[in-house]
Amino acid sequence: MRHMRTQNGSASPEAIHAIQGHFGDRLLTLPTHRAEYGKSECHFEPVLPDAVLRAQSVDDVVQLVKFANEYRFSLIPYGAGTSVEGNTIPIHGGVTIDLSGLDRIIAVNSSDLDCVVEPGVRREDLNLHLRDQGLFFPIDPGANATIGGMASTRASGTNAVRYGTMRDCVLGLKVVTADGKIVRTSRRAKKSAAGYDLTGLFVGSEGTLGIVVEVNLKLFGIPETISSAVCAFETTRGAVQSVVELIQLGVPVARAEILDDLQIQAVNKWSKLEFAEKPTLFFEFHGSPASVAEQIEIVSGISKANGGTEFRWAERLEDRNVLWKARHDAYYATVNLRPGAVGWATDVCVPIGSLAQCIDETQADLRTCPVPATILGHVGDGNFHVVFSIDPRSDSEMNIVEAVNKRLIARAIALDGTCTGEHGIGIGKKKALEDELGCAVDIMRRIKSAIDPLGIFNTGKIFS
Repeated sequence: MRHMRTQNGSASPEAIHAIQGHFGDRLLTLPTHRAEYGKSECHFEPVLPDAVLRAQSVDDVVQLVKFANEYRFSLIPYGAGTSVEGNTIPIHGGVTIDLSGLDRIIAVNSSDLDCVVEPGVRREDLNLHLRDQGLFFPIDPGANATIGGMASTRASGTNAVRYGTMRDCVLGLKVVTADGKIVRTSRRAKKSAAGYDLTGLFVGSEGTLGIVVEVNLKLFGIPETISSAVCAFETTRGAVQSVVELIQLGVPVARAEILDDLQIQAVNKWSKLEFAEKPTLFFEFHGSPASVAEQIEIVSGISKANGGTEFRWAERLEDRNVLWKARHDAYYATVNLRPGAVGWATDVCVPIGSLAQCIDETQADLRTCPVPATILGHVGDGNFHVVFSIDPRSDSEMNIVEAVNKRLIARAIALDGTCTGEHGIGIGKKKALEDELGCAVDIMRRIKSAIDPLGIFNTGKIFS
């Protein structure tokens, strides 16, 4: 595992003493407590923060920001710890602020199809709360992440092909900025031409510009009919081509996920299922009975023409839950192909017309890689993942995977795609961001300097 740590941004003993004097035993300083916050679902070596504050209110956040200004230490926002690019690892030391205690659902405006929540609300808990009102929040990154973390990384997920990403579903934010002020980025109107799009600026900023303390989200009505299906294909290209064609035809499929043959093998073993071990698409259709029937007819025809088998249906809620839990557990299924392995998950996104080429070339690259790796992803919007199962004691395997990852990123950028569709930059893709956007990164640095002149927020993430 790769170790990354420098001393810039560490909290001095004087700073820790001052913070403890204000917050008491809510400031965690024991190594056993701090260790929980020095890691996430990533392949990077854990790094312990100097201390952890479990915030209970917005005022706690404001007060800690003031301490950070006074004592010049880094502040790392933390939600559920599900990020995969080292987004919450305190590589420069400092104080991690755990926002999971800010978990109120403040308001649900059912007539306006929106809600207001604190950042620590988990997406599954939000949907459980909304269900009785016939509403749901569609962004589904797999993990039961917090809404604040999802906004900070501009998360996406299995429903993105129909409902968009966090970029599309965050209507507004309240953010604590570096001077300790609480800034509201927009009102609740569905559109506005009032000044700069500050909401868009903070969504995806990975906690480097401020700390999100409230999120206004777009909601959707629960569809009248939901039907899921699994379809195996003789070739990965046939599966990908099916999705490309249905998107080009404008079929409003809700979910279109691909799992390659090794990924299906891993899922079968991990989730104790019996899917055919071939490249496979997981579909879900939302709408009225008539519209769902029409979508199914079109997609079935396209799939058959591209070498797909008969659909395996999951129409009951409990059957759909089993199917999608298996999909969401795919990361763990891959990692556990080898006992004691660690996972390295990476993602890219390309224009849909280039998707088949990108996946074909990636599969050819993986066939020469001695480290087990699977392909899965949200092919409906051109986004796919590669997950590696790595021996953590092997530096050579780490080097091999790093080289494969670099080639994958270069391939995606050459096709006018991006180095990350939803994981963010964190510490793992800083060089890739420069390769992708060039001097635009200098503008990002100037924005960072203007909004956070002391560099206290999530130091060392996105760019150096």
